[in-house]
Amino acid sequence: MSSPTGPASGLPVRMPRPRQSGRHRRPEPVAAPEGAPALVLAVPGTPSAAVRSLAEEVVSIARSELPGLEAAIGFLDGDESEYPQLSAVLERAAVLRVERYELARAAGREVAEPQGPAAVVVPLLAGPDGSLTDRIRQAVADSGASAELTDVLGPHPLLAEALHVRLSEAGLARADRARLFTVATAADGIVLATVGGDEAVRAAGITGMLLAARLAVPVMAAALDQEGSVAAVAEQLRGSGSQQLALAPYLIGPELAEGLLDDAARAAGCPVAEALGAYPAVGKLVLSQYTTALGIAPQPQGAPVH
Repeated sequence: MSSPTGPASGLPVRMPRPRQSGRHRRPEPVAAPEGAPALVLAVPGTPSAAVRSLAEEVVSIARSELPGLEAAIGFLDGDESEYPQLSAVLERAAVLRVERYELARAAGREVAEPQGPAAVVVPLLAGPDGSLTDRIRQAVADSGASAELTDVLGPHPLLAEALHVRLSEAGLARADRARLFTVATAADGIVLATVGGDEAVRAAGITGMLLAARLAVPVMAAALDQEGSVAAVAEQLRGSGSQQLALAPYLIGPELAEGLLDDAARAAGCPVAEALGAYPAVGKLVLSQYTTALGIAPQPQGAPVH
């Protein structure tokens, strides 16, 4: 038992810490604005339980960074039941927005009439893929909903970090090149594999330069969906002196056709890391595209306020 003046038993009582002031105080967490459009994650590829789980984890990361965020998942090749189609998800987002506004008015609340898009659509793609983004754009148009389509997630330094981690998890790179230990299987050349043709290769090359700076080894991008591209880049790296290569997928995962990555690894004669998947940076970049579209920018937790 304790009294208002202190602990009765002589045990210390944890008192609330005073709010820190000045330039290093922690910022108040930013929340999603009331009435903000929904974040709709546009997921390409063949739907499956594993793909849905990945997408849900990405959305969960985004929600953890922005409290109050309303988010949904729409599958580009979905169905009417288990894996909702992107166009249907957008239609529902528009209806829900109107319903919430009308319920608030009926309850006597003073709320502004919804304006702007009902949803912000973020493609779950690391790099550009013209055919997939055209289909996403068409699904947005087919829904009849007011929605804004953002750009893809990369190139970005956070994706270079994610690639580094996936390579280290596969034993193909040191987790931290500043530490004084070696990895026997560490690659001395990286083939950065993407899909989406020449545009995707160029964009992957930008992230590849950032990855090369992290690993201090050459990195070259190649197209999985162009026959012979990966093998040709592998030979180019070997010709420049790299002997122990690794294949790093510059892909989230759902957009990757089954067997394509393994076939490319065999053609290049090198081991392969896992796709980026639901690495935390992917969720943060999805949210970044959303907040940029809305003109809000929540600070990372723990960042000092200046």
